[in-house]
Amino acid sequence: MAKSSFTDEDDALLDELGVDVEAKKAGSHTPREERIIAGFEEIQRFVEKHGYPPRHGEDKDIFERLYATRLDRLRELDDCRQLLKPLDHQGLLSGISATPAVATEDLDDDELLAQLGVDVSAPDDVTDLRHVRSAADKRAAEDVANREKCEDFETFRPLIDQVQAELASGVRQTRPFELKAEIRPGSWFIVGGQKAYVADMGEIFSNAQGRTDARLRVIFDNGTESNLLMRSLQRALHKDEAGRRITDPVVGPLFADQSDEGDLASGTIYVLRSKSDHPDVASHRDILHKIGVTGGSVEKRIGNAKLDPTFLMADVEIVAKYNLYNINRTKLENLIHRVFGAAQANIEIKDRFGGPVVPKEWFLVPRFVIDQAVDKIKDGSIIGYVYDPTSASLKLMP
Repeated sequence: MAKSSFTDEDDALLDELGVDVEAKKAGSHTPREERIIAGFEEIQRFVEKHGYPPRHGEDKDIFERLYATRLDRLRELDDCRQLLKPLDHQGLLSGISATPAVATEDLDDDELLAQLGVDVSAPDDVTDLRHVRSAADKRAAEDVANREKCEDFETFRPLIDQVQAELASGVRQTRPFELKAEIRPGSWFIVGGQKAYVADMGEIFSNAQGRTDARLRVIFDNGTESNLLMRSLQRALHKDEAGRRITDPVVGPLFADQSDEGDLASGTIYVLRSKSDHPDVASHRDILHKIGVTGGSVEKRIGNAKLDPTFLMADVEIVAKYNLYNINRTKLENLIHRVFGAAQANIEIKDRFGGPVVPKEWFLVPRFVIDQAVDKIKDGSIIGYVYDPTSASLKLMP
């Protein structure tokens, strides 16, 4: 049979795709018609083998996606339908196109492959998946490439450090990303091994597929940022096997000074003042406090204070106690220490064996600020607050 008049490059590519480029009837069709017929017959063979027409989807084989796109175009072009109608014994041309009509003068497999993310310039076998990228992969790569240096990164660095500390303490946790997970300003994710903070969201609109979308400003913990679309971030998180969302800080059930019927006491916040004669302690005695949480008696907890480096090897007095009910004591203690982290005292003492110890639960903070923090924990408004030593007050993180 006569061979169609394609270029050598066209023939090579079509041969790699398994398309029979030899015309079925020598001289009866133009080269373009011969190519259309050959491409349609390839689709027919796919249907005979699998029992269904080729389908779209990033989870589909690259050839199935190629055939699905080709079939859509054949259905949309009147001259193609007329040419192929006598050959369509499977009724493929009567199906509904799965993609919008695309204006085209020729069915170029190079263009089809390019739309499907295949690098047709690669010298290797086109079936080598190293050269096959989905449209979502390409968009994700573009998003990464389009990241820019965040000029005001120092504004966000404290937030990133805070989130890292909250992850380490258990106040925040990571969860697998789900497509239904909300993306909003203030939310945190891990994508590509980096923490990502949604700093801002533009006006919500409907994209070409009729889905809601919005332009985001996303700050990454490596000092870069990107103005990517919400759907792009969703795709990147979904495709990343290690992609995670970072939960909002959760202390647990709130606590009160008195328990309701059926509640079980689970611990006590205690505030202590040291009686140590250590110079650093004596000079800051009025504002140096140990803040902790215990599940037992505070009095029993401090019974051997003068023998315990945690209590600065000295007796202590109880400044305040707050009873807790139905709460995770460890998470609450971590939260309190995070809030007052900037005021943590650095006092080195000697233990009973003469070894140096720097206790970590002592803070240079006035008693009234501790009371304010406890009140905010009670009403759930503590999230985002930290202690500012320069103003001796609680302030919202920027």
